[in-house]
Amino acid sequence: MSFPQPVPGLVIRYSYLWQSEHLRGQEEGVKDRPCAVILVTSNVGESKTVTVLPITHTPPTNPELAVEIPQATKRRLGLDDERSWIVLTEANRFNWPGPDLRFAKYGDVNSACYGLLPHELFKQVKSKLDDVITRRLIKLVPRTE
Repeated sequence: MSFPQPVPGLVIRYSYLWQSEHLRGQEEGVKDRPCAVILVTSNVGESKTVTVLPITHTPPTNPELAVEIPQATKRRLGLDDERSWIVLTEANRFNWPGPDLRFAKYGDVNSACYGLLPHELFKQVKSKLDDVITRRLIKLVPRTE
């Protein structure tokens, strides 16, 4: 069973662990959700470390700290019709594919990936994320195996 290769801009189905859950001592995410791959680094050998940003229906309290996903993009990715935002203030980092990657269809490794964000949307995410990082507003939650 072989997973697709992770690339920046890929939207995956993942058991995301929020910073607030991590601070309470939880090690597992409560809900599977779409997440956007923002960074992929190669390790020794063939392994890769992936950093993902969560996607949520909850509107941001500060619009500068999230990027809304256009409805056309959500439809193309096969996501629901509710408004959604990519959260820029926290991220999970894990070794690919890791135990928290989830299948939308049982046993279908390709169903763990919804597809790629459009280039311009991904550029917007990166630009706003750079600002969030510079302002030290992002929290990174490293995941265990």
